[in-house]
Amino acid sequence: MKIQEANIFHSNRMKGLLILMLVLLVQTVHATFILIPMDEKQTNHLKAYGITYWTLEQGIEVKWLLNYRGGSFLIQHQQAIASECLVRGVSFETLSDGQANNILNDIAREDVNQDAVSMQKAPKIAVYSPPNKEPWDDAVTLVLKYAEIKYDIVFDEEIINGKLKDYDWLHLHHEDFTGQFGKFFQAYQHVPWYQEEVRVNKELAQKLGFLKVSEMKKVVTREIHQFVENGGFLFAMCAATDTYDIAQAAQGVDICESMFDGDPADPDMNSKLDFTNTLAFQNFTLSRNPYEYRFSDIDVSTTRKVSRENDYFTLFQFSAKWDPVPTMLCQDHANMIKGFMGETTAFNRKLIKPNVLIMGENKAAGEARYIHGDLGKGFWTFYGGHDPEDYQHFVGDPPTDLSLHPNSPGYRLILNNVLFPAAKKKKHKT
Repeated sequence: MKIQEANIFHSNRMKGLLILMLVLLVQTVHATFILIPMDEKQTNHLKAYGITYWTLEQGIEVKWLLNYRGGSFLIQHQQAIASECLVRGVSFETLSDGQANNILNDIAREDVNQDAVSMQKAPKIAVYSPPNKEPWDDAVTLVLKYAEIKYDIVFDEEIINGKLKDYDWLHLHHEDFTGQFGKFFQAYQHVPWYQEEVRVNKELAQKLGFLKVSEMKKVVTREIHQFVENGGFLFAMCAATDTYDIAQAAQGVDICESMFDGDPADPDMNSKLDFTNTLAFQNFTLSRNPYEYRFSDIDVSTTRKVSRENDYFTLFQFSAKWDPVPTMLCQDHANMIKGFMGETTAFNRKLIKPNVLIMGENKAAGEARYIHGDLGKGFWTFYGGHDPEDYQHFVGDPPTDLSLHPNSPGYRLILNNVLFPAAKKKKHKT
C-alpha cells in the first residue's frame, strides 16, 4: 500500500510539474523580457545572482535595475533563461516590450533615485585559498558554489607568477598576510591542522625563494596591489582585510616574533609603519603580543560592547545616477543587516582613511562593517566578519547550509561584489 501511495504521489508530482511548465510556456510565448525581482517576492535571492551570471556567460546583456525592487535584473526574453530560473527555483516575471519600457522610463526620471546599469560580460573570478584543508569555511566560496558561479583557486605561487592578469575579480580567503599564521599559536600550536598550515606555507616560501613566510606574503600583497591598480577588483573579508593593509604598511619591517619566523620582531615596528600604500587604514598600532588573538587596533572584536541582540549594521543610501558604484554594492531587500563576528569583525572608524567610502556601519558603536575604495583603474571592498549567517563561527564548526538561507541580506552583499565587474561604471564622487 505504501509503495502504491508513493507511486501515486510521484505521478501527481510529475503531472504538476508538467502543468507548471506548460503554463510557463503559454505565459512566455508573447513575452519579450524577463524580470528577476530582488525584493521580498524573490524566493531565492542567492541563486538569482547565479542565473544572472549564467546569462552573462551566454553573451546576453542584463540590465541591473538599481534601487528598483531591491536591485532587480531585466533580461531580453529567451526560453532557456526562463527554464533555467524554473530549474534553480528562482522567481521571475515575464514582461511585454511596453511594460519593460515603462519601467526603464520611470527609472530614468531625474526625480527618481534609480538607474539601469548594463552588464554584458561575466567576470573571471579567482579565490585566493591555500591548497591544504583548513578547519573553517569561507563565506565567499560557499555562496559561489550555492549560486552556481564558476571560480578558480589561486594561491601565492600563482600570484607571484603573474596569474592574476587572467582574472577580473579576486577574493581573499580567510588569510593572514602578516606571516603570523592567524595568531593561532597559543591555542593551536600542537594541533595537526595548525602544524600543517605552518608547514605548507614555509615549504612554499622556500620553493619560491623566500627565507620567511612573512616576506612571501608581502610580495603577494604587492602583486595584488598592482592587480587592482591595473583595473582589477579586490574583495576581502575577515582577517584578510586588516592583515592585507598591515603587510603593505610593514614592507621592510619585521613584525613577527621568533615562533613565527625564527628571529625577534623589530621592537620599534610601530614607529616604522608606512601608511602610504595601504588601501583602507592609517595610523593604526600593531599588537606586539604574539599570544594575543588580534593583529592591531583596526579590528574592534575584543573591545566592542555590542550585544548579539543589538548587533546590526546599516547600509547607506547612495544616488543611483551619480554614485552607481556604491549603489550597486549596496543593493539589497533590507538595509539593516545582522552583524556577525570573525577574527576581524569590524573596523575602527577613526583609523579609516578619509577617502574611503563607508557603505555599512554601526554608528552607535563607532565601527564600520562594509567599506570601499578605488586604486588606479581598479576597485576594492572590505567586509568585516566571517560568515553572515553564522554569528560566531568557531574553528571546526560545520559549514553553513545556504539552502536554509536563500534570502540572506548579508550574503547578498558578497554577490553584489561578484557581479560588480560586469557593470559599466564610474568611480564615486569624493
